[in-house]
Amino acid sequence: MSFDLIVRGGFLPDGQKADIAIDNGLIAAIEPTIEADARDIIDATGNLVAPPLVDPHFHMDATLSYGTPSINKSGTLLEGISLWGELKPIQTEEEIEARALTYCDWAASMGLLAIRSHVDTSDEDGLKGVRALLSVKDKVKDYIDLQLVAFPQDGFYRAPSARDCTIKALDMGVDVVGGIPHFERTMEDGKRSVTELCEIAAKRCLMVDMHCDESDDPMSRHIEQLAYETQRLGLQGRVAGSHLTSMHSMDNYYVSKLLPLMAEAQVSAIPNPLINIVLQGRHDTYPKRRGQTRVPEMLSYGIRVGFGQDCVLDPWYSLGTADMLDVAFMGLHVAQMTSPKDMRRCFDMVTKESAAIMGLEDYGLAVGKKASLVILDAGNPIEAIRLRADRLCVIAKGKIIAQRPKGDMALNLPGRPASVARRHTTD
Repeated sequence: MSFDLIVRGGFLPDGQKADIAIDNGLIAAIEPTIEADARDIIDATGNLVAPPLVDPHFHMDATLSYGTPSINKSGTLLEGISLWGELKPIQTEEEIEARALTYCDWAASMGLLAIRSHVDTSDEDGLKGVRALLSVKDKVKDYIDLQLVAFPQDGFYRAPSARDCTIKALDMGVDVVGGIPHFERTMEDGKRSVTELCEIAAKRCLMVDMHCDESDDPMSRHIEQLAYETQRLGLQGRVAGSHLTSMHSMDNYYVSKLLPLMAEAQVSAIPNPLINIVLQGRHDTYPKRRGQTRVPEMLSYGIRVGFGQDCVLDPWYSLGTADMLDVAFMGLHVAQMTSPKDMRRCFDMVTKESAAIMGLEDYGLAVGKKASLVILDAGNPIEAIRLRADRLCVIAKGKIIAQRPKGDMALNLPGRPASVARRHTTD
């Protein structure tokens, strides 16, 4: 028997050592040893072979626009939204597409092969982004699964044309219904927006992913309404609340009521560690709050959690590299998830848990699944996060799309080794 490709000798995330055979873009076999020929053979001996990294929350229409038209001096969410409002009218579809394609190049090189991107649907200027990202989605489909969310950035009711433009974006082929209830003019408008947007999703059989309670205000509680509508409309397992930063400021008694409601409704959570800890707490002196939601507590209730990156070099965030291991690294620290079990879960939150939130049924290392995977210069998932490990090879749908040589840093120190590696795997 002969295959298109065999990846030999790598460690799977569960610690097993295995060969992986790939044929016709699918995983054909996973066995301790595969005695067969292949057109290409990748030696993964001693390295981690994982399913691709996944980002369940991003803004690709704004990415790589940092400094245009100006820089966010206050570092706040609201100034970022204001700057985005200045950029939208002056950017072209071609510019949005070019930036997004460059970012997809970065993502592919980092083994990030599934992305859910919110795209502004507040007005006709925002629909430039919809058209651009629909084009990008088609151009990268052979290596990146790009899922788009219709996101009325300026408020579904607050922006005069947002409702019509959001419907138009869904008609154009956008995949997921989004919203931003905490940015409506009143709490009541926010509540109504959650209801109507969920009804739109139910009617169209679509998923829902709302920016929900991205605030330091403990009284911003739209996630409660989102959980209620999820159950009322039978949307269980198809709804995510993104950010949920107000929860870090809520009183513990209310949270003890809220988390079971989310779990019962099967609403997923998508915190965005890098951006949440930068944008939140800007009005505090000391002690200064950090905005990441209550990840360990959610996990204890069985709520599905996936870490998102949110922004790279845009009006809200001045850093970023398309590296989801950076995201897991920061999320781990902020959530104080430092036990081996918890660190391992953080790896899952940038791989299989986020894939499940996105509904990617052909994802994973199993026979018959899509042959997309990444080989990391690490011995296991925890070491991959610790090192933010180099991606040695990226395979997308059976094709090698990115590679780099493995190499340790050379040293020139008297009496010391000639090279140094940062790997330190322990069993």
